[in-house]
Amino acid sequence: MKLVFAGTPEVAVPALDALIASGRHEVAAVVTRPDAPAGRGRRLVASPVAERAEEAGIEVLKPAKPRDEEFLARLREIAPDCCPVVAYGALLPKVALDVPARGWVNLHFSLLPAWRGAAPVQHAVMAGDEVTGASTFLIEEGLDSGPVYGVLTEEVRPTDTSGDLLTRLAFAGAGLLAATMDGIEDGTLHAVPQPVEGVTLAPKITVEDAQVRWSAPALRVDRVVRGCTPAPGAWTVFRGERLKLVQVRPVPERADLAPGELSAGKNNVHVGTGSHAVELLWVQPQGKKRMSAADWARGVRLAPGELLGL
Repeated sequence: MKLVFAGTPEVAVPALDALIASGRHEVAAVVTRPDAPAGRGRRLVASPVAERAEEAGIEVLKPAKPRDEEFLARLREIAPDCCPVVAYGALLPKVALDVPARGWVNLHFSLLPAWRGAAPVQHAVMAGDEVTGASTFLIEEGLDSGPVYGVLTEEVRPTDTSGDLLTRLAFAGAGLLAATMDGIEDGTLHAVPQPVEGVTLAPKITVEDAQVRWSAPALRVDRVVRGCTPAPGAWTVFRGERLKLVQVRPVPERADLAPGELSAGKNNVHVGTGSHAVELLWVQPQGKKRMSAADWARGVRLAPGELLGL
């Protein structure tokens, strides 16, 4: 088939690579978000998908909105059979959905209908799911509600951050998307409607969502930190400034600390929660690089009974 691939961040690159490498289909063009400011200089930088496409000599389309008439005209001119999508980052209007004969097929990082929305992997980690996965489905106007072509499952490991899990799903999902394109082309794969039961939503995680509540149980604190790593980053407040929490570890054997109460040993830092303590392993003070919690505690010279949190 002739394909136009839509995607933007690094997590979409393995799928683009898989489609290029398959040799079975022609990736005629790539659609991605416009260049965005990045780094200290805030200069405009192309998306990872745009950079990879340019390396491969593939035409790159960067519409401000996918309903822009210039973009739609070029899409019709290319006349793709199908448009595979991975984390493109913009809602596709019906006028765009109608262009490819076989539609737009999305690789979504959950077992649909669970975790429909922008942050399925983060929500799976924060909810304590033991198994998640990826699904390919035909995009329709509803939110991740279209019929499903294929799925794969992936175990959520006890120490997984959302970044760890998303990396594994990106590579496994790349194979699923390529296989889905093959099955659509040869007629062996047909989309099946999603069940009406089991729908859960996964909206974008905000900075407010990433604030750790020390009155919550230790298990919840650990899940929030892992689910918000690397982005947007779990955080708390210490002496009126934000402290980013990079990694913690539940310590079930210690239950003598009040929620948020800090206790520093020679080589460890414990903090109380609504159940037992957690150990702070890595932190990042405001305006500084990440460091071990033990080094941070030595630097700030904790006073007895000091607290984290508002």
